Amino acid sequence: MIKLLIGGKGSGKTKTLIELANKAVEETKGSVVCIEKGDTLKLDVSSRARLVDAGAYGIGCGSCFYGFVAGILASNYDITDLFIDSSMKLCDGDVAAFETFVARLAKIADGINVVISASIAQEDCPESLKAFL
Repeated sequence: MIKLLIGGKGSGKTKTLIELANKAVEETKGSVVCIEKGDTLKLDVSSRARLVDAGAYGIGCGSCFYGFVAGILASNYDITDLFIDSSMKLCDGDVAAFETFVARLAKIADGINVVISASIAQEDCPESLKAFL
C-alpha cells in the first residue's frame, strides 16, 4: 500500500513521515527503512530504522531512484515499512518522472506499507497520484 503526503514546502510532510516511521518501528515485527536525500532525519527517526541517504549514491532521476528502491526491497525480504522523504528532489523535480516512479513502485511493493512525501501542491497533483492520497 502506498500513501502519499503532498503539499508545499513547510506544510508538515516530513514531521508526519517521522511520526509514522517511529510508530512503525514500535509496532512492526519486520524492518523499517527510511530513504531521504541528505541526513536530516537521523536525529528524529528511531535508530532501529535503517536510514539511507540516497543522495550519497548520486540518485538524480526517477528511473535511477526506482532502481535504487527496488534494489533495497530485493535485498531485504523482511521490510514491512518503507518511508521516503524529499522524493521530488530524488526525481530531479520532474513530476512526470515521479508519477512513473510511484506507478512502478506500486507494482513491486505489495504487502509493504510505503509512505512517500512529495513537494507538490494539492492543486497541482496529477490525477494518477490522487488514488494514493
